[in-house]
Amino acid sequence: MNLFLGISSSTGIGIGKAFVVPESEKRAIPQDRILPGDRKKELEKFESSIATVMTQIAAQMESVSDTSVPSNKVQKEIFETYFLMLNDPEFLKNVRTAFENDDHNIAYILNEKTEESAEMLEASGNEYLAERAQDIRDVFGRVLDDMLNHHPFRIDTVPDGSVIVARTLNPSETLILSKRKIAGIALIEGGISSHVGILARSYGIPTVFDLHKITEEIKQGNTVIVDGNLGEVIDEPDDDTIEEYKKKIEDDKAHLEFLSQFRNKPAQTKDGEKFRVMANIGTVEEAEIAAKEGADGIGLFRTEFLFMKESNDDISVSHKRGSSFSEESQFEAYKHVLEIMQGKPVTIRTLDAGGDKIINSPEIKTHEEKNPLMGQRAIRLSLANPNQLKTQFKALFRAGKFGNLKIMLPLITSVEQIEEAQRIAEKAKEELRDAKIDFAENVPIGIMVETAAAAMISDCLAKRSAFFSIGTNDLTQYTIGVDRENAHVAAIYDEFHLAVLRLIDKTVKEAAAAGIEVSVCGEMAAKSDSAMVLGGMGIRTFSMSPKKITEIKELLSRFTVAELKAISEKNLKNI
Repeated sequence: MNLFLGISSSTGIGIGKAFVVPESEKRAIPQDRILPGDRKKELEKFESSIATVMTQIAAQMESVSDTSVPSNKVQKEIFETYFLMLNDPEFLKNVRTAFENDDHNIAYILNEKTEESAEMLEASGNEYLAERAQDIRDVFGRVLDDMLNHHPFRIDTVPDGSVIVARTLNPSETLILSKRKIAGIALIEGGISSHVGILARSYGIPTVFDLHKITEEIKQGNTVIVDGNLGEVIDEPDDDTIEEYKKKIEDDKAHLEFLSQFRNKPAQTKDGEKFRVMANIGTVEEAEIAAKEGADGIGLFRTEFLFMKESNDDISVSHKRGSSFSEESQFEAYKHVLEIMQGKPVTIRTLDAGGDKIINSPEIKTHEEKNPLMGQRAIRLSLANPNQLKTQFKALFRAGKFGNLKIMLPLITSVEQIEEAQRIAEKAKEELRDAKIDFAENVPIGIMVETAAAAMISDCLAKRSAFFSIGTNDLTQYTIGVDRENAHVAAIYDEFHLAVLRLIDKTVKEAAAAGIEVSVCGEMAAKSDSAMVLGGMGIRTFSMSPKKITEIKELLSRFTVAELKAISEKNLKNI
């Protein structure tokens, strides 16, 4: 029995026979000289293969046309991404121009340009962008395969019930797995925000990555357990271990059934103290899931995903299709979410772009930065592009007539930033009045506290904010200097670091002194151990992934306020 430790990309437990995917047979790209008389034929071959792959993708899109099924929606978004890549005028122009200025065959040129684009993304120093390189290689690899009549290994030959063991999987290969009963996925390469990770979570396939040499150590047909809850893979477990994990699978099913009873119950402690458990969302569709899961409202609507291509993990941008940047399209999205929540509070965050969330638009001026997470992102980017922020405010104020809206400003580090944003908000109201457009006059505007600077001056910020929401993910990484997306330092990313807890405690006390509400919308709100500490500090509003809501409601029901305070005090004293 061998144990491999990795990083979980999709929770759950799966048991099955290993199917070890062979290393990809390297595609042989000829490097031929093309005679002038054959150049037209080369271009025609290129255009024909592009058309063939687009036809294949269109057929796959047709098979997932019912987007009310969450996994179908994710697949459709990826197919749309591939369509955008295949139709990217800049990339295609670069290929054709290079072919015109070179006497090599077009397959060689296409491979060179594909690698050039992929390597630029990988060299960006940004994990989010680096994982998009795989998408580019995947879709134009399909074009090259068609041009060269190359027939690589087919993932659809994997038997049902298998545990996939591979170096990596392309998104298109993972899409095929959606039609099969796959027990689990164990990969050497991958990422939480990769399309493979997103799809695995959508299909409910337990997945672990960062498993070094696993394709060499695990043999074809071995019994394998993938534990996506702990980020572990067990090769050739003994009978007792298999039985133990089968029981865990049954226990997980029973626990989910047990938690379902809390879906429509109020969140409260054993002694009756009321809490609000809200949802973090990035799309309108997620608001519908939140409502079904019994959310008390939306604590965080990440609007940056409206500015991207209908997906929170996609570098393609919606402005190419001309939709999400306009005031009208934003208004419709915000209005829809407010209507779905039927009067429950909805906190919508202004654009939090930059860093690892790229908005590639001529309407929003950005710059290449050596350290983007410390650069012009979030409120800094919005204040540098005041017309964009004003447009967003106008859409938000208009939507405010249709529900219980609150607006939140991200990454605030100074009083001046709040005041400047409020001036732009007032200008948006003036323009709506002049245009005689109906809107909500008194929408509360609060801020996110997600840096040590904001926490340390929270007394000053509280005087100019309608509410606080603590973003514990960024607060942790900025306070202790650990990149939360970097697997190499994942072991020292510690939300329970005493400095982080003390900053949260200070923020809560300053909010109470100013008489404003404070909530937590970071990952700490969704974890049992940290939720207890936060509750003991006095926080009464949590916001999290919709699927975690019943779990936290059940947790709170097991404790009294006094017990939560005792847990919190112990952690704050670092006992």
